[in-house]
Amino acid sequence: MLKQDYLLRQIESLAMSLSKLFFNKDMVVYEIPEENAQSETDILYNKLNKLVSEGKINEAENLLFDEVDRSNIEYLRVGIDFYTNLNRLDDKTLEAHNYTREEIEQGLHDLS
Repeated sequence: MLKQDYLLRQIESLAMSLSKLFFNKDMVVYEIPEENAQSETDILYNKLNKLVSEGKINEAENLLFDEVDRSNIEYLRVGIDFYTNLNRLDDKTLEAHNYTREEIEQGLHDLS
């Protein structure tokens, strides 16, 4: 339990550091504009959320890395939000879907 709490705080701290470094914000939250036209990152964000809600966390992470365009910083915003939301899931949910906090932390490192 202590290890999980430590990892949870480490992940949150890493996400905050990336948010501050790249976006000059304490924490990044990806928001889809209310306009009709959706960008590629908006579409990806919706797909990721759908997969996570279906319990397909590993598939969502694979999609994120398959789709990421390193020349577009909005993908980093999507990724930080994605991992922040995963970190908010409880341990039982993560375990039930064969995912760990260590994978969240590693994903943030890989993304950055």
